[in-house]
Amino acid sequence: MAYIISKLCRDCLDISCTQVCPVDCIYQYKGDDPTIPNNQLLIDPDECINCNACVPECPWEAIYEEDLLPEVFTEDLEINARIVGKPRIVPKRPDDQKLPSQEEVQSNKEKWGYKDF
Repeated sequence: MAYIISKLCRDCLDISCTQVCPVDCIYQYKGDDPTIPNNQLLIDPDECINCNACVPECPWEAIYEEDLLPEVFTEDLEINARIVGKPRIVPKRPDDQKLPSQEEVQSNKEKWGYKDF
């Protein structure tokens, strides 16, 4: 089972998760397929080793184990799989990037219809 980055990452792109991934399987899409967001990080399910290193690093709480993916994010399973073999980069996090506040995280969850609070 791979980990999945949900749409909670969309437009947030904190990139902390890419810094801890031991196999560099977290990518930003760089192609022109409109069905793959380029404003969200994605995990290549063929490369993910299920180490869980990325989950605690994501300040947006956007990463889930495939089996624990909330129903509201079901489509993100397929969206992450679309990154396989596509043009992509492993982005680096800028040193001056600020972490989101808990209010920003909760507001983002509400935006995407996820109510875990």
